[in-house]
Amino acid sequence: MAEQGKDNFRDTIGTLDKEGQRAWVFPKKPDGKWYEYRKYVSYVLLAFLFAAPFIKIRGNQFLMFNVLERRFNIFGFPFWPQDFHLFVIIMIIGVVFVILFTVAFGRLFCGWVCPQTIFMEMVFRRIEYWIDGDRGKQIRLSKMPWNKEKIKKRALKWTVFFIISFLIANVFLAYLIGSDQLIRYITEGPFKNLSTFISLLIFTGVFYFVFAWFREQVCIIVCPYGRLQGVLLDKKSIVVAYDHKRGEKEEGRAKFKKNEERATTGKGDCIDCSACVHVCPTGIDIRNGTQLECINCTACIDACDHMMEAVNLPKGLIRYASEDNIEKKEKFKFTPRLKGYTVVLGILTAVLIGMLFLRNDVEANILRLPGQLYEHKGEFIISNVYTFKLVNKTVNDIENVSFKLQSHKGTIKQVSEDHFTIDGQGLAQGTIFIEIDSRALSSDKDRVEIGIYSNDQLIETTTASFLGPRSFN
Repeated sequence: MAEQGKDNFRDTIGTLDKEGQRAWVFPKKPDGKWYEYRKYVSYVLLAFLFAAPFIKIRGNQFLMFNVLERRFNIFGFPFWPQDFHLFVIIMIIGVVFVILFTVAFGRLFCGWVCPQTIFMEMVFRRIEYWIDGDRGKQIRLSKMPWNKEKIKKRALKWTVFFIISFLIANVFLAYLIGSDQLIRYITEGPFKNLSTFISLLIFTGVFYFVFAWFREQVCIIVCPYGRLQGVLLDKKSIVVAYDHKRGEKEEGRAKFKKNEERATTGKGDCIDCSACVHVCPTGIDIRNGTQLECINCTACIDACDHMMEAVNLPKGLIRYASEDNIEKKEKFKFTPRLKGYTVVLGILTAVLIGMLFLRNDVEANILRLPGQLYEHKGEFIISNVYTFKLVNKTVNDIENVSFKLQSHKGTIKQVSEDHFTIDGQGLAQGTIFIEIDSRALSSDKDRVEIGIYSNDQLIETTTASFLGPRSFN
């Protein structure tokens, strides 16, 4: 390992120079087996990302996160404020899954699945290669004075970046307010929905800032996930790693000489070509070991394999491996720590599935009117007044809704009509009177069970408190 790298590589980040100024990263265009795999995965995920808000299952948007109205659709299942506990469990499951995945495979999520990386490396960076050229041309263009060529390329690139950012902002808005609402805003035009259009431009500006200027700084500075590596990773975690045992050997790394029999010289297999450094999108040297800036994008693996092939040395100097694999040649094991996380994840998933099966299409909330006592009607009839709220979690109307007492003999009278309809994804509320013979009550505060019916079919039950006199005949 280079002495300079030993001294200072953990004292600063790869995107800062010695004066603490931003050091712009000009990564060489990746090429190789792993990069091709990542392209396939990225294009599938991009297609999913852009299509998900417009896919509907049973009339529900496949994915929606309407924070303002507290309505969420996850894989076609609608979640209302009343289902917040389910949403929390889903979020906890997601966190546990990410922890489990990180303990086993390091920051693989960042390099292969994270939207920031996919958009940056597979969309914006590829457009930049197309317009500005590869690493060398980009560096020359950056140092070039503002002449006709530079203005033309910068204007073209920034315009394309802005258009793509605007498109991403529209899709992002579809996740927040729903695709139907977004399409309605688009057809009506921006001037009829000026506040929404301004919000859309703000989102566009944020995405443009991130992908045109801030770039890899999101992964290095903003995202907390990279810092979790220090807590979650251990010597058995599989990460993108440099095999320093093979790369350094007795004599350390050294430049390759033509017709050299490197195996007999004591030199390491690393030929110190810096190809892995030039191709890194976060500007680090993977040979210094695991660093928070590394997003496991595999670009250095492809670059190193290409150089090893060119000098007739075995591939895999940089590869997916654990520290124990490099130091002790140990294979990956399903450790007790991983088993523990897996058990927790399994329990949470089972609880979620059970709660989803027990979840009804209608959420009923019936409460006694505050401050109201019971009322005598006739010699034995006791009446209590209640307010009700019924939430229809489906996209279909629920018709001919009525109430019936399940636990006591008595009647339920609505203030308005006896039967009503709850609109799809709508709310019905009103007032009802429950009348029960006092001789059927067991105490001055009974729990009564109320059934909600649609077309004389029971769709939900709920309970409420019923007040009566302290003594009974």
